[in-house]
Amino acid sequence: MKLTFEFKELIKAWAAISIAFGILMYVYYDVVLGLGIIIAALTVGLGFIVHELAHRYFARKFGKHAEFRANNMMLIIAILMSLLGVVIAAPGAVIISGFVSKRQGGIIASAGPAANLLLALVFLPLIFVIPEIAFYGLMINAWLALFNLIPFRGFDGHRILEWNKLTYLGLIVAAIIMNLFHIITYNFTSMIG
Repeated sequence: MKLTFEFKELIKAWAAISIAFGILMYVYYDVVLGLGIIIAALTVGLGFIVHELAHRYFARKFGKHAEFRANNMMLIIAILMSLLGVVIAAPGAVIISGFVSKRQGGIIASAGPAANLLLALVFLPLIFVIPEIAFYGLMINAWLALFNLIPFRGFDGHRILEWNKLTYLGLIVAAIIMNLFHIITYNFTSMIG
């Protein structure tokens, strides 16, 4: 089986993000480095992959050529910065060829944060089964959704807001609620356990 260039790019970015956040977990939460990398791969790494593939899926639904491309310099910076206790993660992006209308661009942009919100929902009930991983998965995916909804040029939020203010409002409210769920469930389970 021959691996595509895009698949290799996704795996490279997933690995680098997992290493960077695994180091961060080691530095801040005293998690064994190898375990931190595994937890990061299952939470932030998965969140990143799902986010980017959601963009790609909808771009392709509109008949566009769309492929993920890793940003090698930013992957290196993410790992190096994690050694200092900070992660700046811009692992790459889905590159879309051809004209994209405002509507298409808005739908494609909405797919990433919506995918992170759905993944956060998947982690929510897992809090009672695997709390350490589920809390991190819920937190990082809720935060990724909210962060990507910032309405500045270059962020998903800007394209969504330009296309449809109601969709933007719905996503931003859902992201805020999901972030509040993380805070509430964390505080609740901390009190009882």
